[in-house]
Amino acid sequence: METFEMITELLHNKKWQELKILLDDMNEQDIAEIFMEMDEHDLTIVYRLLNKELAAEVFVNMEPEYQEMLIRAFSDTELREVLDELYVDDAVDLIEEMPATLVKRILKQTDPDTRKSINEILKYPEDSAGSIMTIEYVDLKRSMTVSDAFTRIRRTGADKETIYTCYVTDSTRRLKGVTTVKELLLADENAEIRDIMEPNVISVTTMEDKEVVADLFQKYDLLALPVVDTENRLVGIITVDDAIDVLQEETTEDIEKMAAITPTDKPYLKMGVAETWRKRFPWLLLLMVSATFTGKIIQHFENALQTYVILTSFIPMLMDTGGNCGGQASVTIIRGLSLGDIEFRDIFKVVWKEFRVAILCGITLAVANFIKMMIIDRVGLVVAAIVCGTLVITIIIAKFIGCTLPILAKALHLDPAVMASPFITTIVDALSLLVYFTIASNVLSL
Repeated sequence: METFEMITELLHNKKWQELKILLDDMNEQDIAEIFMEMDEHDLTIVYRLLNKELAAEVFVNMEPEYQEMLIRAFSDTELREVLDELYVDDAVDLIEEMPATLVKRILKQTDPDTRKSINEILKYPEDSAGSIMTIEYVDLKRSMTVSDAFTRIRRTGADKETIYTCYVTDSTRRLKGVTTVKELLLADENAEIRDIMEPNVISVTTMEDKEVVADLFQKYDLLALPVVDTENRLVGIITVDDAIDVLQEETTEDIEKMAAITPTDKPYLKMGVAETWRKRFPWLLLLMVSATFTGKIIQHFENALQTYVILTSFIPMLMDTGGNCGGQASVTIIRGLSLGDIEFRDIFKVVWKEFRVAILCGITLAVANFIKMMIIDRVGLVVAAIVCGTLVITIIIAKFIGCTLPILAKALHLDPAVMASPFITTIVDALSLLVYFTIASNVLSL
């Protein structure tokens, strides 16, 4: 906040040189955050003080609505200068976020080669590796010496997104190996690339799901990942910053689905009330309708409840405990599925483990609840036994449903996150009531 006030003060006092010096010494992400606090007039003035390289880096880190604001304020020359400094994948991201009227203007200001590359990437499905790759990478040949490699890196590296990881290709662009600048620095300058490269390269195809790509970064601690076509020709690379963005998007999407909210890529404060309502209302309606089953069950056993009114007071405890147990199991399994720790073939292992956990949890909670009912609630021994017996069975059912539904959803190519707490709670509520009233009816002869 102090930096923001300092920038604002220098701006209003028209101390342009001091302001430019201050901005040049700052990180591009910090500048972007400050810029997004400014109004349109101040933003356009201060942005023009940045040098071309820094301006492009700041631009990439800004939210789409502020990027749009700047583009509308740019002259064609200014827009062309910014686009010239952007990497192709960043330009693609920009185009995907902009309205159609601005997309035409953006493409018009890009050079023909860049425009062709952008259009090629835009053809890939939104969730594919091809959609997040960049074509700006360093490629070497096996016959090159280390000295030749450094010459090529110096000549072409300025326009590449990363120069640390270098990929080795043949004359037809087929991927043959990978090496790093560290390995090149430590090797003899006359050594050939074929002798120091790693021939076993981890790569993905252009159509691979981007979530799988992000998992590979996490699994192998990669900084970059090559993207190849069906003939193993290198067409681009994905860098770790893009993988982190994918992980963040997927995690946010899973959390929203688990909370019964339609996923969105907009920040919470950027969504209007009507849009937020549209994301939540359908799920709430579906869950409300499905919850009518519990009401029907209670109506069916209305006579039993009138005879033993005390049974009613324990319904919330049974339903809440069942829902909580099912939620614990589902979240654990969903997380394991997303990390690849659990596969469909593990379903019986999972069920057996959760059954044993359910028995332990059920007995422990039943004993605690029995003591509470006898001392605090002062109910009869039979009623306490019915409630505690139902509690154990409810927990077993909840754990079973919570662990199996996400796995079955994954096997059916559905998102396991959809089978999270809201749906599981609704199912468990209905089953726990059926068990409760069935046991009570038989034991108490209702």
